[in-house]
Amino acid sequence: MAVLTTAEITTSSDPSRSLRRRPCAGSSAGDVADLVSASSSAEEEDILETEIDRVATMEPESSNVNGNERVGGEKVKIENRGEQDVKFVYRPYMPAHRSNKDSPLSSDAIFKQSHAGLLNLCIVVLVAVNSRLIIENLMKYGWLIRAGFWFSSRSLRDWPLLMCCLTLPIFPLTAYLVEKTAYRKYISEPVVVLLHIIITTAAILYPIFVILSCDSAFLSGVTLMLFTCIVWLKLVSYAHTNNDMRAIAKSMEKGDALPISLNLDLTQDASFKSLVYFMVAPTLCYQPSYPRTACVRQSWVLRQFVKLIIFTGLMGFIIEQYINPIVQNSQHPLKGNLLYAIERVLKLSVPNLYVWLCMFYCFFHLW
Repeated sequence: MAVLTTAEITTSSDPSRSLRRRPCAGSSAGDVADLVSASSSAEEEDILETEIDRVATMEPESSNVNGNERVGGEKVKIENRGEQDVKFVYRPYMPAHRSNKDSPLSSDAIFKQSHAGLLNLCIVVLVAVNSRLIIENLMKYGWLIRAGFWFSSRSLRDWPLLMCCLTLPIFPLTAYLVEKTAYRKYISEPVVVLLHIIITTAAILYPIFVILSCDSAFLSGVTLMLFTCIVWLKLVSYAHTNNDMRAIAKSMEKGDALPISLNLDLTQDASFKSLVYFMVAPTLCYQPSYPRTACVRQSWVLRQFVKLIIFTGLMGFIIEQYINPIVQNSQHPLKGNLLYAIERVLKLSVPNLYVWLCMFYCFFHLW
């Protein structure tokens, strides 16, 4: 513990001011001075001023040898006095409430407080409730996951779906040929729009017809429709963007000025390389070029692929273990009791919500 010398204490006529100007001093008088600055009432300051004066009047015997200060026999007394000052700060009569504060859950302060504890409590309750539902389901139905849900004996006969998935790139290639002829002005603009409508409609109806005509496994059909939806949305964006770029090029030919912020090279023809990158890129918005990193982050791609497998398996588990038994054990909503039908729908709402969240995460993030 550092000790104030007589010279430091007597530098000012007011000892309390001298101590307040040096809050870094590690002495007992400094501790009392910090208490004075924290107190707000006049009565507390009078009491603490008395303690400061009492400490400031203590002059230990000291000598200066080779520029170093040595404290004499009063060192032990001052240290003891500092311990008494610390005890003085925590006396029962010292006020604990010195300012007006709102309740942490009041409407004025609820958004200014940290609610990490309530969030952790909600997570614990959610995990506990769903764990009970999982245990109850396993006790009632047992383990319902079968290999037939993923790959049945008919999986080898799902080659029409596989061939349909492999032939989906035909539609982007056809759209590219349409845009190529449109940029060279071989066909008119209404014909281009009509051809794009035909291409996008065929891209969504062709897989549906294949799935309905083949008795395939559930997972194979869902996977095919997932890729079909992606291709369809990409084709729509590809047609809209190229149509708008041609419209801008025509306005420039008429002498209209473009904003400086539009950094577009409208002299380029339809690029097959940009279309290929767009079809494999995780985006549904076409543009001729994209901002890219210097290299491919292989570890990140591997993590995304592992997450895709995990969440796909989680969706299959929820469907096979929860949704299918509830549907099979339910009566027709028009033939049974209305309250029973409402209870069945509410019971399906929770697992259905989890399936949609997993699907949303896989479709819009992992892709």
